[in-house]
Amino acid sequence: MTSEQTKTFDLSASFKAYDVRGIVGDSITAEIVEAVGAAFVDVLKLEGQTVLVGGDMRPSSPEFAKAFADGAATRGANVQLLDLISTDELYYACGSLNAAGATFTASHNPAEYNGIKMSKAGAQPISSESGLKEIQALAEEYLNTRSIPAAATRGQIGVQDVLKGYAEYLRELVDLSGSRPLKVVVDAGNGMAGLTTPAVLGDALLPKLPFEIIPLYFELDGSFPNHPANPLEPENLRDLQAAVIKHGADIGLAFDGDADRCFVIDEKGEPVSPSAITGMVARREIARAQAQGEATPTIIHNLLTSRAVPELVEHDGGRAVRTRVGHSFIKAVMAEEGAVFGGEHSAHFYFRDFWNADTGMLAAMHVLAALGEQDGPLSELGHEYEPYVSSGEINSEIEDKAGAVERVRVDFAAEDITVDTMDGSTFTANDGSFWFNLRPSNTEPFLRLNVEATDRPLMERVRDRVLANVRR
Repeated sequence: MTSEQTKTFDLSASFKAYDVRGIVGDSITAEIVEAVGAAFVDVLKLEGQTVLVGGDMRPSSPEFAKAFADGAATRGANVQLLDLISTDELYYACGSLNAAGATFTASHNPAEYNGIKMSKAGAQPISSESGLKEIQALAEEYLNTRSIPAAATRGQIGVQDVLKGYAEYLRELVDLSGSRPLKVVVDAGNGMAGLTTPAVLGDALLPKLPFEIIPLYFELDGSFPNHPANPLEPENLRDLQAAVIKHGADIGLAFDGDADRCFVIDEKGEPVSPSAITGMVARREIARAQAQGEATPTIIHNLLTSRAVPELVEHDGGRAVRTRVGHSFIKAVMAEEGAVFGGEHSAHFYFRDFWNADTGMLAAMHVLAALGEQDGPLSELGHEYEPYVSSGEINSEIEDKAGAVERVRVDFAAEDITVDTMDGSTFTANDGSFWFNLRPSNTEPFLRLNVEATDRPLMERVRDRVLANVRR
């Protein structure tokens, strides 16, 4: 018996809270993926039903999609291969076709990674609380016994293209045909937005919109030759900022690798914060829901978004619901509350009309609509939604995270402050002048700080005071 035959599989390194992610050839291989495909069908009881499988532009995605399909078909599911898709295309397909599905992507992670995002029928999320742990355990069992039992009837494997349907559906949700002409630079980062942008915003599949699209890195290339497909990092926005200035564009859009997140740059080359985008989209979605007879539409925001968001929501007649950080939490609260829209500081945007799932493209379309229906520049429009000054997220590498938080608590004990512990510790000045959140990373020795205040000098004073305690 070879050492390979006696190998014991433990997938805990790649199974995360709400997806699978690992290094290709190490913690994620075709053999592992085939077992996960079989376990996916068994845990969700999908024998005889349709399973949708796609992948992004990473070199390993086609092989992995085929392996997952083989595992699923062995256990009796009928598989439709969707070929190259963005993550929000998977959500569209699972929602519109009412079928469970999986896509191979590692989002913004480097080229050596790949992973699996899985969804139940209706684009309902799968997390460690709703099936992912069971899928992991059964996949390990199949791998360690080196046997995936065959169902009575093997499933069929076919091919289906959902790109045009996805583009048509998004255009139904946001009508951009009446916009003033806009010059739009889009940085796809060699990721899936290179495929979805021409389909949705361009004229590759549908009639032309009043936009001049200037493409940046639209070539699908999972080696990411130009910059990492992670627009959360400021250095990865520099090419887009320069292109917006060079072309005299009205707006710049940057997508991450699997195109489920979107970041926005104004005509001056300055970022528009995800909190401002959340406010902008929330205003539009509240107005639309009210026009359809909904008295008090609900908007979800995580606790790190600007407090301008709940203030705007209340002002516009909506109801703001605050939640902890993390998209599985947001999706759950979206469903519980019947919320029309949800936004996160990390540029994930969720829509009830999109099966409560996140889509960067739909958020981008709302921003284009807001910009295109008035005459002013995006810098002025965005400023309306950013009345406060924020620090951005600041990481401190520290082992005793609880001790650091306690030092801050003691230092601010004499202040007129309220502290809550929904997700980390949020300190809020009762006069409304500032708030800050200290949140420990679950996976790294980091304590994450976010500060917001009414002006920059106050924000910097609070920031420096907190960091002095944390890093002491």
